[in-house]
Amino acid sequence: MIRPYHANDANAVLDIWLAASIQAHAFIAESFWRDQLGAMREVYLPQAETLVLEEDGQILGFASLHEHRLAALFVAPSAQGRGLGKRLLDEAKRRRDLLELSVYSANTRACAFYQACGFAVLAEQNDPHSGHPEQVMRWQAE
Repeated sequence: MIRPYHANDANAVLDIWLAASIQAHAFIAESFWRDQLGAMREVYLPQAETLVLEEDGQILGFASLHEHRLAALFVAPSAQGRGLGKRLLDEAKRRRDLLELSVYSANTRACAFYQACGFAVLAEQNDPHSGHPEQVMRWQAE
C-alpha cells in the first residue's frame, strides 16, 4: 500500500534513506550521509509531499515530491529488486504531469532505472553538496 507520510514514520523513512544512500553511493564517504540526517529530518521531509510504501505494517520505501521535483526515491536495501521503486515512481507520476530529478552519474543503476521509466537527461552538473557529477533528468506526461 502506498499512503501519505506521517510524522511517526520519520525514523523508518530516515533508516531507509541512510541505508540505501550508503549502499547506492559507495563513491561518497558514509560520514557525508550521516551528516545529512538532521537536515533530512528537520528540513527536507517537512517541506516535501512524501509517500511511503508499506507492506504488512512495515515501511519498505518512500518517495518525496517538492513542487515538480522528485526529491527522493528510496527502497530499503533488503526490499530492492521487487518493483517497489517503480510502484512509488508510478504513483509520483500520477500526482504530477512533469517531474525533474537529479541523480549521481556514478549511480549507474539509478540512472538506467530512471531512463527506463521515461526520464530524459537534460544536463550534467556537479552536486553543490558533495561536488560529485550528477545528471538532471525530466519526465513529462504525454
